[in-house]
Amino acid sequence: MNRSVRTVAAVLLGLSLWLPGLAGAQAKADVSGMLNQGFDLLEQGKVSEAKKVYEDILRQDPGHPLALNNLGAIMVKEGKYDQALGYFKQALGRAKGVKVLLNRVCDVEGVCAAYRMSEGQFGSDDLEAVVRTNMLMAEMARSSHPGRK
Repeated sequence: MNRSVRTVAAVLLGLSLWLPGLAGAQAKADVSGMLNQGFDLLEQGKVSEAKKVYEDILRQDPGHPLALNNLGAIMVKEGKYDQALGYFKQALGRAKGVKVLLNRVCDVEGVCAAYRMSEGQFGSDDLEAVVRTNMLMAEMARSSHPGRK
């Protein structure tokens, strides 16, 4: 009987350690799917819907660098350059060491800023460099439209 209790306890302990990891993996898969959904909406011209998707991602995963980056792209599209730069700065602080595979790029007023993730593949593009470039392009766009901030 004592051996059965130990076996059950060991199984329960194993499940308690395994299930949170499984939930975390599911959450990451959900975020990847949401990132792609947001990008698809951007491509279809459904900017406000894409914006909501990226905001939802940030509620689930505050500081997600791709969601921040893509929101920056939306702000550029809306002519809100200061807000775009704010999103890019937040993304930059979290992008160091993040490698992504960029398979399609959305060009918004010269800012190549919104990305669609490739599922199941490891990338070699450095997100930090991409965000830095986006910041420079957004600053240039802001200076070419002096009436907009």
